Amino acid sequence: MLRSLYERTLAAAGHRRAIWWLALVSFIESSIFPIPPDVILIPMVLANRDRWLRLALVCTAASVAGGMTGYAIGLFLFESIGQALLNFYGYAEKFAAFGEMYNEWGAWIVFGAGLTPFPYKVITIASGATHLDLMVFFIASVLARGLRFLIVAALLWKFGPAIRGFLERHLGPVTFLFFVLLIGGFIALKYLL
Repeated sequence: MLRSLYERTLAAAGHRRAIWWLALVSFIESSIFPIPPDVILIPMVLANRDRWLRLALVCTAASVAGGMTGYAIGLFLFESIGQALLNFYGYAEKFAAFGEMYNEWGAWIVFGAGLTPFPYKVITIASGATHLDLMVFFIASVLARGLRFLIVAALLWKFGPAIRGFLERHLGPVTFLFFVLLIGGFIALKYLL
């Protein structure tokens, strides 16, 4: 089933209204959809490399809007469903401690998930559930998603089809390594200075 959904999403990249499909997939991927928008973004940029910036910006804007929807899901549905489950299993206090830790590092968590292949939808919903400051969430989302989609589109614009295979195989590990090094650098500076 997931493979079929992937194939249909990829086929949508060639549709005459593909930019709307890109926006839709980017939006719903941030809260419920399992397939990242890269599967449409990559072939769309390769088909018309001059539109790389517009496509990356559409992808970013729709993804952040979808992230805000995910945040709302966590904020409004957690109280009615999630909190009852935590109380039933006796985890309400542990979740409160998790929420404090999450909010302390929330900007970095959102940024990391928005930049890497980690399921961004998990973070958008968790951010709402833990009441992460909405402006922190929004800024971290714009920066991370914008950076991610702009880098992918710019590399495709610059190097064309030759970079596609590399991006599809190694984008996740490379962005994860970048994020680990970035966070590690900030932590090292915090404790060394």
